[in-house]
Amino acid sequence: MLRLSSVLIAIVVCADAACAQQPVPTQQRPYMTPQMIVVAPPPVPRRGGLGGGFVEFLFGDRPAGPIVSAPPSTDRYQRPIYANADPSGGVQSPTPPFDVDPRFMRHQVAYDGKEEPGTVVIDTPNKFLYLVEKDGKAMRYGIGVGRPGFTWAGVHKVSAKKEWPDWVPPPEMLERQPDLPHFMAGGPRNPLGARALYLGSTLYRIHGTNEDWTIGTNVSSGCIRLRNADVIDLYNRVPVGATVVVM
Repeated sequence: MLRLSSVLIAIVVCADAACAQQPVPTQQRPYMTPQMIVVAPPPVPRRGGLGGGFVEFLFGDRPAGPIVSAPPSTDRYQRPIYANADPSGGVQSPTPPFDVDPRFMRHQVAYDGKEEPGTVVIDTPNKFLYLVEKDGKAMRYGIGVGRPGFTWAGVHKVSAKKEWPDWVPPPEMLERQPDLPHFMAGGPRNPLGARALYLGSTLYRIHGTNEDWTIGTNVSSGCIRLRNADVIDLYNRVPVGATVVVM
């Protein structure tokens, strides 16, 4: 029994040492593609014919366990495993689970404005985007808008539409944040999200985001952001040439 106890103690010490060698994930900087390294502990040799009982349970061969898939790149809310920010504007990512304020969920509302059906109206102070419909109705979306000093107003036309657009920060943004990448290909991790509607010849866009917690806040450098699901819905409803009124 003394010899078996010594073996058991050695196994526990070795197992603890193996766990201690596992790398601890560190927080990724914004705009850097995470380099995730998964280190699996070495397999422990097992054998059979040890007489059964507790010793067989500890040291004998057992059926292989299920295959463990690689860690997901997004969480249950389809957010990337790192914050993709400003553009994040300093809005901190909450710890999941979190809920989007019901006011900012997409739904049809009564609308008594003077704009023609098909017009996009952006209510910057209240963080809403309206797509005007017929019969006094509008589809309303929650949005994130410019930070203080970056809000604006005006009337433009939708000059282009793109699915999963590439992101090229303008010189003004690179001057403010020189550590930003100069180019990021379109995709789930791109700050422009799933769709983008370009406004005239300006640098401003209506685009998606997978940072849902920023909807309803002053967050961007002047662009209007929607949840990815909402910007896809808007993209399918609004043609190139549509009028966009920003208040």
